[in-house]
Amino acid sequence: MDRLNAMRVFVTVVDLGSQSAAADHLELSRPVVSRYLAELEEWVGARLMQRTTRKLSLTAAGQETLPRCRQLLELAGDLQSAVRQPDDAPRGELRISVSTSFGQAQLVDAVAEYVRRFPGVKVELQMLDRTVNLIEERIDLAIRTSNEVDPNLIARRLSVCRSVVCAAPGYLRQHGVPQRVEDLSQHNCLTHAYFGHSVWQFEVAGSQVAVPVQGNISANEAMTLQKAAVAGAGIAMLPTYQAACALHSGELVRLLPAARPRELTLNAVYTSRKHMPATLRSMLDFLAQRFKDEPEWDRHIQA
Repeated sequence: MDRLNAMRVFVTVVDLGSQSAAADHLELSRPVVSRYLAELEEWVGARLMQRTTRKLSLTAAGQETLPRCRQLLELAGDLQSAVRQPDDAPRGELRISVSTSFGQAQLVDAVAEYVRRFPGVKVELQMLDRTVNLIEERIDLAIRTSNEVDPNLIARRLSVCRSVVCAAPGYLRQHGVPQRVEDLSQHNCLTHAYFGHSVWQFEVAGSQVAVPVQGNISANEAMTLQKAAVAGAGIAMLPTYQAACALHSGELVRLLPAARPRELTLNAVYTSRKHMPATLRSMLDFLAQRFKDEPEWDRHIQA
């Protein structure tokens, strides 16, 4: 058995959510995908996935195996990069669309590392706080945080996008610290123009809770809301990929840690798997390896 390819098939099935989607992505037949999975399970000595017609879920053994497979595939990729001839390296141009907040907080550093590794690639970043039409605007790749994907596009999951409710110490000294999510209705909440403008969604003790909120500052991107929160203007719900540093430094204080804001998926979205340029495939693999299932920025946020 080609164990490296078997691991690649396993990871792809998990990322895309089904064997058929993985088969299309890897340009393999469905029986070949199934055979790779069965052989990997035989080698590991345990069942890795529970497979039904509607849902795919990892077993406990699968949850242990998945990050190790990702690590081995990353090491294999690094080895190939180290010995690859320069003429084999990705080259050309990529146009990437991304929100201003994620672009500034995370993607710019990732792209800088990518072009250091592959200097033959030129990346044009489009920082846009709106949903772009990939075909009309000639976008090769869009980075989006959403649980809903346009069925006409292909989405590859990169990571999870969590949020945190927070405020500056000065605001809390003046207005008090909310003890329950319902208390947020009595505070000045800084809201996003497109997400949760008037209602914030939480999971509290296993139940879904919707809290009506209002405030005197709204913005169409999260960086502006964070700056307003740091200035003491009110309470904000911010993505952890952006707020982690301010929370770690003490500029912002996390509130209501027992209440979990709704999680979104960080997706890389593109138009088609067929005739995918090698440079686009290379960028997708790089971003998936960098951001991971459990992103680094969440490690700095205490529960």
